[in-house]
Amino acid sequence: MAISKKELEFNKNQDDMRLKISALERELSKINEGGGKKRIEKTHANGKLTARERINLLLDPDTDKFELGALAGFEMYKEHGGCPAGGVVVVLGYVSSKLCIVVANDATVKAGAWFPITGKKNLRAQELALENHIPIIYLVDSAGVYLPLQDEIFPDKENFGRIFRNNAIMSSKGIVQIAAVMGSCVAGGAYLPIMSDESLIVDRTGTIFLAGSYLVKAAIGEDIDNEILGGATTHTEISGVCDYNVSSDEDCLETIRGLMDKIGETSNAGFNRKMPSLPKRDLKDVYGVLPAERSKPYNMKDLINCIVDDSKIIEYKSSYGKTIICGYARIDGWSVGLVANQREIVKTAKGQMRFGGVIYSDSADKAARFIMNCNQKKIPLVFLQDVTGFMVGSKSEHNGIIKDGAKMVNAMSNSVVPKFTVVVGNSYGAGNYAMCGKAYDPRLIVAWPSAEIAVMGGGAAAKVLLQIEVASLKSKGEKISKEQENQLYNNIKSKYDKQVSPYYASSRLWVDAIIDPAETRKVISLGIEMANHNPTNEKYNVGVIQT
Repeated sequence: MAISKKELEFNKNQDDMRLKISALERELSKINEGGGKKRIEKTHANGKLTARERINLLLDPDTDKFELGALAGFEMYKEHGGCPAGGVVVVLGYVSSKLCIVVANDATVKAGAWFPITGKKNLRAQELALENHIPIIYLVDSAGVYLPLQDEIFPDKENFGRIFRNNAIMSSKGIVQIAAVMGSCVAGGAYLPIMSDESLIVDRTGTIFLAGSYLVKAAIGEDIDNEILGGATTHTEISGVCDYNVSSDEDCLETIRGLMDKIGETSNAGFNRKMPSLPKRDLKDVYGVLPAERSKPYNMKDLINCIVDDSKIIEYKSSYGKTIICGYARIDGWSVGLVANQREIVKTAKGQMRFGGVIYSDSADKAARFIMNCNQKKIPLVFLQDVTGFMVGSKSEHNGIIKDGAKMVNAMSNSVVPKFTVVVGNSYGAGNYAMCGKAYDPRLIVAWPSAEIAVMGGGAAAKVLLQIEVASLKSKGEKISKEQENQLYNNIKSKYDKQVSPYYASSRLWVDAIIDPAETRKVISLGIEMANHNPTNEKYNVGVIQT
């Protein structure tokens, strides 16, 4: 039997996505080695486990988990030898059946020293604990601030010191914090375990002090070794700084599990959940739905059918504002409100053609109303981004596209139900904002390997920048040939394409992770379960908005 053109296209798309996923897995495999095999062997020789080994031993076996920021620092700090995963591993998972955030310094990467991206990643972990009222566990093994970059990590509002401010705020809100000192814990970093609710220290490998023995000798002339200065015996028998002296990494992690097991139950937000059911379409069909060529249109509803329970959605205003799909569905049993960019070219009731992936006035108006409805009904929002921006031109401007766009941004910004964002394809310009980009506080934001995040696409941006460059050269009296112009265009586009890739975004934590599209249901479900721990009584108020 002959294969249809549609099937061939589907297979081509599948192959393209599988190649992207394989490339992602290769990069993650390298990152998982931290500072490399030799440093892992040295860690084991010192009687210690690595950060990832510690987390795996701490988490409940055979339960879902989600690593955030694995690509943090990707291809950054090359002149400093790199910083895989930002030198810290952050995982959302279960400890003694309690969903929590685990933060573990990776001492195989520059002795666990804090780079600027390390601070940003730690603050993101604390933000999740704060927003969702879930416990946070710190597995401390760090040499402190990476001194060659101290000016970028030490003094500003969103730098290293913010960590301790967050410790205090979380404590005041009753959010459980447990810190285990499993290696070095020096200088300002020494405050973190002591500002947590309870602290553990591993005998002979864990140390805490404001200044190590060398600095003490230089500062006040005192001769003392690190163990006597700030080891486990000192801090559990003399200073009283730590609460538990544990014999090994394994003993430490088992003690934490015991502490987590004793935590009482808390009230939740009451988000609606029923018995989960799988989509009628295979989860991996998303590979074939999304075109390998991002300029090609596709029906976003086909993609949604691969994600939501029973492939069922109750679409809101289905015949109006067709370039945004809004509707109620379930994901892994959780009730959700979907806001998704439609990438098909659609026709209005007046017979007008609308470009897919573009937000028009009626689409923005519809989305704003739907977001308000979800807030009224206490339904979490899920944004599926494949957006090129808002429609431009005189007709759109005269119709008030700015006003309607502002209405959508206002409604989304003031939303008090949790928001989750999946960047499927394009995430350009103000479309990124309106569809709940990182600046709008999604509880989790993830990208597929097919994602692009930028002011505009590489080709369009390169043309604009080329015009500026050519005009600048001509103003200086320089002539430029067509060949030189093409070379200049290619150079600009190559640089811009690198910046729009999901790896660039993930390395800077504009997204929490790049994920296999087939994992989308799991990530959103974990995210809503996490958000359900915060029994917020905050009322929805859209504020000043023009109608």
